Amino acid sequence: MTSFFKGAVSALALSCGFAAMATPAHAYTLMDMIRGDRGRTPIINPVNPGQFGEMPAMPLPKVSGPRYYTYKPDAMRFVDIAKFTEPTVTGAIASASGETVMAPAGVERRFLAEAKVRADVNVAKSLEAYYGGSKNPFVWLAGTEINDRAKAAMTFLASVDSVGLDPADYAVDLPVVDPANPDPAGRDRALAQFELQLSAKVLAYVQDTVRGRIDPNRISGYHDFRRKQVNLDPVLKLSRMSPDIGAYLTSRTPDGPQFAALKAELAKLKAETAGEEPIAISLDRLLRPGDSSPEVANIVKAIGRNGSEALKAEHAATLAAYSGGFDYSPELVSLVEDFQKEHNLKPDGVIGQATVRIMTGGDSNTSKIKKLIVAMEQARWLPEDLGSRYVFINQPAFMVYYHNDNKEQLSMRVVVGQKSNQTYFFQDEIETVEFNPFWGVPQSIIINEMLPKLRADPNYLDRLGYEVAINGHAVPSSSVDWYGSTSNVSVRQPPSGDNALGELKILFPNSHAIYMHDTPSKSFFKRDMRALSHGCVRLADPRAMAAAVLNTSVADVAKQIAAGQNKAVSVPQKVPVYVSYFTAWPNKDGAVEYFDDVYGRDAYVEKAFEATTKARDAQI
Repeated sequence: MTSFFKGAVSALALSCGFAAMATPAHAYTLMDMIRGDRGRTPIINPVNPGQFGEMPAMPLPKVSGPRYYTYKPDAMRFVDIAKFTEPTVTGAIASASGETVMAPAGVERRFLAEAKVRADVNVAKSLEAYYGGSKNPFVWLAGTEINDRAKAAMTFLASVDSVGLDPADYAVDLPVVDPANPDPAGRDRALAQFELQLSAKVLAYVQDTVRGRIDPNRISGYHDFRRKQVNLDPVLKLSRMSPDIGAYLTSRTPDGPQFAALKAELAKLKAETAGEEPIAISLDRLLRPGDSSPEVANIVKAIGRNGSEALKAEHAATLAAYSGGFDYSPELVSLVEDFQKEHNLKPDGVIGQATVRIMTGGDSNTSKIKKLIVAMEQARWLPEDLGSRYVFINQPAFMVYYHNDNKEQLSMRVVVGQKSNQTYFFQDEIETVEFNPFWGVPQSIIINEMLPKLRADPNYLDRLGYEVAINGHAVPSSSVDWYGSTSNVSVRQPPSGDNALGELKILFPNSHAIYMHDTPSKSFFKRDMRALSHGCVRLADPRAMAAAVLNTSVADVAKQIAAGQNKAVSVPQKVPVYVSYFTAWPNKDGAVEYFDDVYGRDAYVEKAFEATTKARDAQI
């Protein structure tokens, strides 16, 4: 066997699948033959002919994929107050304008040593660094009063729901001082506690708004991100020096075009009339052109509320002329077809559950706002600037988009993993396009899908033209002990017209062995719900995507395919790829679109929010 085959088997063995647990091997012994054990049938091991396999009466093994976790929030600890013993700075300090001013006498620093504040580890370290032996002035106090900077910071933190965060996570109570019964020591203790608490909340906000409140990798095994590190050390000093604390804190929020569109959409929805009645559409069967139904009125009402302004302008006459009848007329069919097209549904005018969900699922502002908040959190896991050239796969939309020169230049339908074989959420870089590829069958498919057939018919793979190897040695599938371990068995499908990967695949090497590829199953792209693969991303127009990432023409891609040879071509420049999961995301025009939560992941993010807020509430 060629060295290429050995390498390819190793590299492709886990493509689009899960790592397999080795199934146990069983030896068929001489005593079994003497006893005439009819429960086992010997099979010659092709590598060691003197060794026998067996066919025990045993259940078929299964390979399971990643799982979802019970979210564990970031660890919280008490700030180490042992260092807070230096005297308060009362000498010359620099003001925001750079002038030298005198810090007023006020709360003694020793009262910080009595404060009790719990914080995330990174926040706690930053507090200890600032309030430790460095003699930095208080940030939020002027003498024995709360300064205007503190009031402005608290006002800002109370409004962070505008950027998808929870104000409860950053709330600080004002110290209670009884003017009728002054107690200087009690007052100073309360002010010191306030100083430390507000600093902790400001630091927590900065960290959260940059990288997100939660660690995505603790949500499920399908999330794979290197969590951002936020430098908190200069935050309190900059807060103290800033002439406008609100402007400074605002500057830390992501401002990329996608995040800005989500933020604007959130503001718009919150500004709309509260308590708006939802629209329900109850269909017990498909509504086809020419049918009649009392739900037609609700369909028109839903489109009038949730259709785009362009759609409503184009069909203004139809909407204005509709008088509440039951007939699903040709004019209304045209309206629905354009609505379906606008939401990446099959534009056939047939109204089923998928169309109804789009019409009514986004009908409630509450449901849209929830999706926006999750989307803003997830956007923080990605780079603030996605780049001028990148590929963006959005699984709930079943779409992929190619951006170049800061513009969307290509989009197409995709098929992603079915719910039992979900596509991961991560980012990587496209490195290679492989023409006329081999398909290395993942162990999960060998065990979960092929093994039952192979136990019934060991010639199964030979008949289909697959190549089988044990420890890199080519063998017929009929000679393999399919009742033993498959951990050293590799299976691949040679290039052909019915190869599972079609004409090409686009590789961005990752530990999940996920890539984009062609497919012979073209009919899948006609479906609205396209979570149908084993985890990889199938492309409706793979030649166009290959040409885009290779910076070449579709004609050149066609020429490479026509040559019929398995060939890998490196892209001239690596292209960032975001294999993402957003149920709310802006389109190329900046309008936010909403999608079904095909894997139910938003609920896990929301549970993580709740767990995080609960952990932060337990201050003492």
